[in-house]
Amino acid sequence: MKHSPSAPSAGSSPAPAPPPSAHPGEPVLDLAVPVFNEETDLEPSVRRLHAHLRETFPYPFRITVADNASTDATPLIAARLAGELPEVEWLRLAEKGRGRALRAAWSRSRAPVLAYLDVDLSTGLAALLPLVAPLLSGHSDLAIGTRLTAGSRVVRGPRREFVSRCYNVLLRCTLSVRFSDAQCGFKAVRRDAAERLLPLVRDTGWFFDTELLVIAERSGLRIHEVPVDWVDDPDSRVALLSTALADLRGVARVGWALARGTLPTDRRARRSRTPAVLTALAHLPLYAAVRPAAPAQTANSLALLTCWTLAQTTLGALPPPALAARLAVTAGALAVAGHTVPAAGLRAELAALAAAHLALVPGLLPLRRHRTESATS
Repeated sequence: MKHSPSAPSAGSSPAPAPPPSAHPGEPVLDLAVPVFNEETDLEPSVRRLHAHLRETFPYPFRITVADNASTDATPLIAARLAGELPEVEWLRLAEKGRGRALRAAWSRSRAPVLAYLDVDLSTGLAALLPLVAPLLSGHSDLAIGTRLTAGSRVVRGPRREFVSRCYNVLLRCTLSVRFSDAQCGFKAVRRDAAERLLPLVRDTGWFFDTELLVIAERSGLRIHEVPVDWVDDPDSRVALLSTALADLRGVARVGWALARGTLPTDRRARRSRTPAVLTALAHLPLYAAVRPAAPAQTANSLALLTCWTLAQTTLGALPPPALAARLAVTAGALAVAGHTVPAAGLRAELAALAAAHLALVPGLLPLRRHRTESATS
């Protein structure tokens, strides 16, 4: 039997109407709990989460325990909980990977809002309704808990604090992200957005969250942030070194895709190519103006840095890897032009720069575009 929410207490605000995409009697929220060998924490955490949702969440819900290849008693406990609690389901995967577990749980759900949290419940459950409320109302497409804002209350060791802050600073410096906390295990997404984003995310492990957020932000989707209370689990079995190395590989892969303009984004919501095109168009006349007073490579660097600074100020859409790629490719084009035609004039240099920019504008490489679109169809 589906959960029937209790009537609001006296003086409380009435709950907003369910999203129009919710089917009568079906869960409005599907909350995934990815687990791997969590026989100790699984039952108390799921029961606590279930009780909290019954008491506070005003709509039908489902808790999906996504077991990714556990080798201990986790599958038996998950199956028993699914048999005892009507709002709990169990999903078994044959391969490891938190991202793989979330993709499987979210892809099979028809709930209009999909979410997940870590089984240790380090994040205070009081933030759950504020997390999903903007998605229920249609205000935002994704929502994340953040431990790195003034309104957050965090208790954790200095090493994990240092690693977390360094990682998020790295994301801002290399990928120009605007969200503050990529790693907090407390996120939600509207199902319509998830259906468009999940086919574009390659990672199946811990970097899954970051890649999803980067693609969503680059697609122009709205990401809401909720300050959370967060208490570190002293018994956490997350391998910091291997996880950090995997995250760095993911950052390098996504950064290179951004630099090339080949990061897959949702074509129905993504930002246009305008920033890259405008940068190229502004670079050429500025180069022509500077070139008489400076060598070709110096004029190229000065003109491109000026264009990139203006783009960051006005459009905020070109990450540092894109600047590095443009500097390298345009410098190479000028070098080739100068070597091929030693007395190359300004027109030849501008032609070489234009060709270099064409190779970097997103979507103008037919083969790569075909592959990206095929992967999303």
